[in-house]
Amino acid sequence: MQEEKVTGQADNGLPDEKETENPVNANADTTAVTDENNAPDAAGTQDIENAGEGAEGDTPADTTPDREGQADIEKELAKAKAEANEYLQLLQRTQADFENFRRRARQEREEILKYGACRLVENMLPVLDNFERALKAEGQDLESFLAGVSLIFRQLQDVLQKEGVKPIEAVGTEFDPTKHEAVMGVESPDHPDNTVVEEVQKGYYLHDKVIRPAMVKVAKNS
Repeated sequence: MQEEKVTGQADNGLPDEKETENPVNANADTTAVTDENNAPDAAGTQDIENAGEGAEGDTPADTTPDREGQADIEKELAKAKAEANEYLQLLQRTQADFENFRRRARQEREEILKYGACRLVENMLPVLDNFERALKAEGQDLESFLAGVSLIFRQLQDVLQKEGVKPIEAVGTEFDPTKHEAVMGVESPDHPDNTVVEEVQKGYYLHDKVIRPAMVKVAKNS
């Protein structure tokens, strides 16, 4: 009875061979599966690392054109700024020159208006001197006085003629409203209608401009 009990314990205490072999085989299979699953991951990791190295290696080559383009843009910008500054300075100089020109022109115009008659006055002074001498002369007869006045009159005419002043022809010419001013219409059988028959007051040109029209009488026969 005791042997059977011991034998039974021995049988129960020893693991079954089949049961012992199964865990080993299961572990082996699990390891194989794990290795197979890990193999692609390792290859993928290697590919990623290689790709990363390739990307890092390509970075300087890719950014170099961008840097060169930026440098070109900066050069063009600096050139444009220099040209703009040059044009601005030119504009400022031109504006300053124009302002100086306007100031000089205004001063010259004011001087012309103020002293424009200077030459005429200088030429008239000798005439004034002769009038003064004629008036101060004592003991002269009327004939001598008139001769002196006639001389002064011719001198005055010469001065005015040099300045471009000349009389307007009137008597015997056809009435022209641009240079004649009719003060009266008169009958004159010796003259056709609209003819100036008498000059009441002389008119004068200054060069080609009428500065005073002649006051005249015009024939009106009808």
